[in-house]
Amino acid sequence: MTTPRLVAFDLDDTLAPSKSAIDPRIGDLLVALAERVEVAIISGGQLGQFTAQVVERLPEASDDVLSRLHLMPTCGTQYYRLTPAGIETVYARTLTDDQKTRALTAVEEEARRLGLWASETWGDILEDRGSQITFSALGQTAPVDAKMAWDPTGEKKNALRDAVAARIPDLEVRSGGSTSVDITERGIDKAFGMRQLAEQTGIDLDDMLFVGDRLDEAGNDYPVLAMGVACQAVEGWPDTAAFLEQLIPTLPARA
Repeated sequence: MTTPRLVAFDLDDTLAPSKSAIDPRIGDLLVALAERVEVAIISGGQLGQFTAQVVERLPEASDDVLSRLHLMPTCGTQYYRLTPAGIETVYARTLTDDQKTRALTAVEEEARRLGLWASETWGDILEDRGSQITFSALGQTAPVDAKMAWDPTGEKKNALRDAVAARIPDLEVRSGGSTSVDITERGIDKAFGMRQLAEQTGIDLDDMLFVGDRLDEAGNDYPVLAMGVACQAVEGWPDTAAFLEQLIPTLPARA
């Protein structure tokens, strides 16, 4: 693939620092990209994060351009589009009450057993995102520097992921962001989100490009690479911006 018809991005640490708003430079580049191709964001975060971090920070753009932005929270278990009337739901899957209860119980008990349940946090450690249960070791609103220092090697998250997965084998448990572990239906990951994009847009996976910061085998972006989608590895939003500044001029303008 030399000219993608759709470019998909991870959110935290790819388009912006964790739980932070995008830089104006990224906003300008996303709009410029959407003037040429479809643009998708796939992340373990919930819709509120997408709205606060990205949508509300975009520069002014036409309805036609904004309609090419695809929002896929919780790894594609939810799918939204931007319309003149606001954010439109395409679909939204949810976990059952039983699945949520078992997931919440397992992740809290295993975090406490492993000594990973912090006594002082920035916000809630556990969050019900409807289609996903998320554990954030330092709380949902912890500062970026504290998150980066908590588990730089990924050892803590991986240990917790393995312990929780053994407790609830019917659900998917994976390492999420810098301090998080996400739990969804079995088989739900970013590869699922990319397949949903292909189904909803009619764009073949071979015509898509994915940009992410965690394409290593233990990373939550790796399933996209493993399914054969063309990928671009980045290290933080400035790296993404530099890549887009090179990519966008090579893409044909829409008629």
